[in-house]
Amino acid sequence: MTYDAGITSPRIILHADMDCFYAAVEMHDHPQYAAKPVIVGADPQGGTGRGVVSTCSYEARAFGIRSAMPISQAYRLCPDAVFIRPDMTRYVQVSEEIMEILRSLGFRFQQVSIDEAFLDVSPVGNFIAAQKRAEEMKHEIRIQCGISCSLGIAPTKIVAKIASDFHKPDGLTVVEPGDVPAFLAPLPVRRIPGIGNKTEMELHALGIQTIGNLAAYDVQGLLARFGRSAVALHEAALGIDESEVAESDGIKSISKETTFGQDTGDSGEIVATMEALIGEVYRSLAAENLYFKTVTVRIRYEGFVTKTKAKSLLHNHNDEATIRGCAHELLRELYDGRKIRRLGLRLSGLWKPDTRQQVLF
Repeated sequence: MTYDAGITSPRIILHADMDCFYAAVEMHDHPQYAAKPVIVGADPQGGTGRGVVSTCSYEARAFGIRSAMPISQAYRLCPDAVFIRPDMTRYVQVSEEIMEILRSLGFRFQQVSIDEAFLDVSPVGNFIAAQKRAEEMKHEIRIQCGISCSLGIAPTKIVAKIASDFHKPDGLTVVEPGDVPAFLAPLPVRRIPGIGNKTEMELHALGIQTIGNLAAYDVQGLLARFGRSAVALHEAALGIDESEVAESDGIKSISKETTFGQDTGDSGEIVATMEALIGEVYRSLAAENLYFKTVTVRIRYEGFVTKTKAKSLLHNHNDEATIRGCAHELLRELYDGRKIRRLGLRLSGLWKPDTRQQVLF
C-alpha cells in the first residue's frame, strides 16, 4: 500500500512481539519461577533427552541457551534450570486474550504467529501519537495478561518487525520515515526476517556484513548470486515493503467491549450491557452474512483481573437468540459477584455461505 503525496497522514505500521512467550506464560502462572532460568521444551532426562528448546527466559539465555537448541545441550549449559514441557492449550488461550486486546483497538490487524501481530495505526496521524498508543497497548497487555511485549513502529512492515527486536525485552522502538536508512545501516544482515544461516554465509562471502552493505551492493551482483530473490533482499535492506496489514482468509472474529464509567456490581446494569453487546455483534454478523460457532465472554474485574470463558456449538448459527443464550450462560458461569470494570463479547469460528449456491429449502 502506498500513500499519495497529497495525503498528510503517514503510513504507520506497528509490530507487536511477545517476549519469550511460552516461558513468560509459565513464569506468570508460576510466580516461584520468577528470576530463574526457565526452559520450555522437551524433557532433558538428565542430559540424555531428545528434542529441542521451544523457548526460554532471558535468565536462561544468559547461559547461552537459545530456541531450537538440543535440549541435552541446554541441560549441560544450565542443569539447574526449570525445565517445563510445553502446554499449548494454555499458550493458545493467552495468545487469544492478547490478540483480542489488539483487535479491539479498531486498527487493521494481522496476526502472523501465536505471539506476533501487525497493526496499521496510520489513522492516529503521526508517529508521536502512535508511540503514545503503543505505550498504552503495552500497559494493557501487561495488566490483563501478565506478559511483556516489544513493539516496533515504522513506515513499513519489515522495518517495524526489525524494530520490535531492537530493544528486547519490553522494548519500544520508533523509526520515522527519514530515519529508516540510518536505523537499518549498522545492523547485521541476519536481522532481516527470513535470512538464515545459509544466506548469511553467502552474503558474508560477498563482503556484505551489515544491512547498509547490502543496501549499497550492486543489484546485478546480487542477481548473479541469488537469482530472483535478490530483488527482495535488496528492497528489504532499503526498508521497502509495500505489503498491507490484512487478516488472511476473511474476518476471523467479531467482538465488542464496554468499559464501565465506574466499576459496577449492579446486576441490572451488567445484564443490560450484555444485551447491548449482543445486539452489536449480531448486527455486525448479519451485515457480513456470517455464521458463528463459538461465543466468548470476557470480564475484567476491579483490580484488572480478567476472566474469559467460551462455548463452542456443534453447528454454525446466525441468529441473535443463540448468541443471547450462550452469552448469558457464560456470564452466569463467569460472574462471581465482584465489581466489573469491563465486559466483552466475541463471536468466532466464522463461516460465510457461498451465495452462488441455490437455496433448496
